Amino acid sequence: MFRFTLFCALYLMCGGVALAQHSAMKHTDTLKTELLQEVVVIAPRKLSDKTAKPLTTLDSYLEKASTINMIRRGSYAWEPFLNGMASERSVITIDGMRIYAACTDKMDPVTSYVEITNLAKANIHSGQSGSVGGTTIAGSLDLVRKKSTFGEKGLKGMAFSGFETNNQQKIIGGALSYTLPKFFADVDFTLRDAENYKAGGNQEILYSQFTKYNVSAIAGYKIDEHQQVEASLIYDKATNVGYPALTMDVSLAKAFIGSVAYTRHHISPTIQQWQTKLYYNDVTHVMDDTKRPIVPIRMDMPGWSKTAGFYSLMQGTVKKHNWKASLSGHFNESLAEMTMFSNTPGEKDMFMLTWPGIHTYYGDLFAEDVYTLSKKWKAIFSAGLGVQDNVVSNQFGLESLRIFYPDMPENKTRLLKRFSTAFQYENENWQYHLGAAYGERAPSVSEGYGFYLFNSFDRFDYIGNPEMKNEKSTSFNGSISYLQSRFSAKLSGSYFRIIDYIIGRPKSGLSVMTIGASGVKIYEQLKYANIFNSSIDVSYQIGKGLLWTSRLGYRRGSGEHVKYLPLMQPFTYGSGITYSVKTFSADASVEGAGKQNRFNPEFGEMELPAYTVFNLSASNHFKIGARTITLKAGVENLLDKNYTTFADWNRLPRMGRNVFVNLIWNF
Repeated sequence: MFRFTLFCALYLMCGGVALAQHSAMKHTDTLKTELLQEVVVIAPRKLSDKTAKPLTTLDSYLEKASTINMIRRGSYAWEPFLNGMASERSVITIDGMRIYAACTDKMDPVTSYVEITNLAKANIHSGQSGSVGGTTIAGSLDLVRKKSTFGEKGLKGMAFSGFETNNQQKIIGGALSYTLPKFFADVDFTLRDAENYKAGGNQEILYSQFTKYNVSAIAGYKIDEHQQVEASLIYDKATNVGYPALTMDVSLAKAFIGSVAYTRHHISPTIQQWQTKLYYNDVTHVMDDTKRPIVPIRMDMPGWSKTAGFYSLMQGTVKKHNWKASLSGHFNESLAEMTMFSNTPGEKDMFMLTWPGIHTYYGDLFAEDVYTLSKKWKAIFSAGLGVQDNVVSNQFGLESLRIFYPDMPENKTRLLKRFSTAFQYENENWQYHLGAAYGERAPSVSEGYGFYLFNSFDRFDYIGNPEMKNEKSTSFNGSISYLQSRFSAKLSGSYFRIIDYIIGRPKSGLSVMTIGASGVKIYEQLKYANIFNSSIDVSYQIGKGLLWTSRLGYRRGSGEHVKYLPLMQPFTYGSGITYSVKTFSADASVEGAGKQNRFNPEFGEMELPAYTVFNLSASNHFKIGARTITLKAGVENLLDKNYTTFADWNRLPRMGRNVFVNLIWNF
């Protein structure tokens, strides 16, 4: 009764809850900082040839952000780590919608349901800054899709295709946009199909193939000058997806994501916008090992996740205050199974629930105020409060967990607090940011209720712990930026002090469930953990049409009795030169990392050598009447280097030399 009342009360309080759109921003192909927000932006109506590879995957594109690392288990659906922390510690949304993964092995991150061809921008917030989506430790990532605006009657479109030699990847798709003074509609389709890729030296990486379809549609209707409604849909389906770093592949990953929204503008002199959005998503994920010729035992591991929710945000201005206030809530059901098929005639198959039907009820209040102290100084304050209730809905799953926790209740309610403050100074050439924040999060479904989840990196079975406390973080972040007409530089850093840090630790005396597993780990909490992030970005316009850019980055993590936290980025670097003249442009870039000698063997890590790879590309625009054709071709990993990085699960080698061709027709 409490859970139903909580969800309904939050909805009724807002009288038609709302979410405001972000203020329009200038569209570029570079990283842009606004307050404490790092934003990756792609041109809204056409793919830019200035992007290194216009039809690249979203995973590869997000790696450009200094706050993000992508953990790679195969060629498809990489897991985003914000500020050196796993996805459990961040909030990842699509157009503000909360989506829960359906895979216990993190093969279906939220980022896998958006294509580069329908992405407008990725809003990346570090720590608690802009945590409108809910409680977080590491930060938040919101993928904002392209959409048209109301205007004169018109039809625009785009068709594109691509081919990559290394894994024989074929890319094909298109987009249409239709506008009227009171109506708009956008639809986008992308198909990707790839075979096994080859690492440097022509080493074939088996089980790295995939096929993926994505359809995205948005339509809007203007009721009057200050009111409009929108409806949106995403349908994403991947089949025959290989994961060479894991013991199983994916026969099906499917997502349906839908929403309706109502927006009202200019409500009063102090309230500029109020938007209401209701959404629903349904994710299915099926792991199996039928394509593997030799396995100790055949297994199927399907998972399902369903989420229904709403969120609301008002935006307004009162004198020197630019404020926003939001109210949100959602319900999620996560269920995952594992069946081990007997190799002996007459023996029964073994069945268990790896996620025992966890129901999550979440409600949230958030407010932010940007106060203009003077022409050059601003102060930003925010605070939020979340209430989360987890319920084990499946009796069989509850009884399984009670083997380890005899007194555990059916449900657990948590209060989650967060607040932040920051100051910004900006003049003609300099910009300074300094911020501090506090936040809490609840254990994830796997951390709290997972049942014998096998981790192929350290080769341990993991069991959740519903008795853990909230994880708590105090963080500090800052940056210094300098900008001139031809030169810009930015130094940024952040520090997280995390109390009751959740991590799996070995537990003796427990039997493994997975054949060949090294033991069993139960999620426990370190008294503390420390994570430090730093980056330097520099660009210089050498001359007319010649631009040089460079980036350095480093992370480090440690905790109580843990010298090095796993999956931490060592010293990395990247540099490139772009030459542009009229309709032609060419790029040459280098990227690499220093030797990784800070690693944790307890979590399956090992020392890694330094590496350097080189890339080349060129593009040109061709005008045919009112239509434009863009042709871009290039070579990645020019010297066919065989290498692996800290972010490659089980030290999976990266792709070797790859020649790509992208063709984009705008009409």
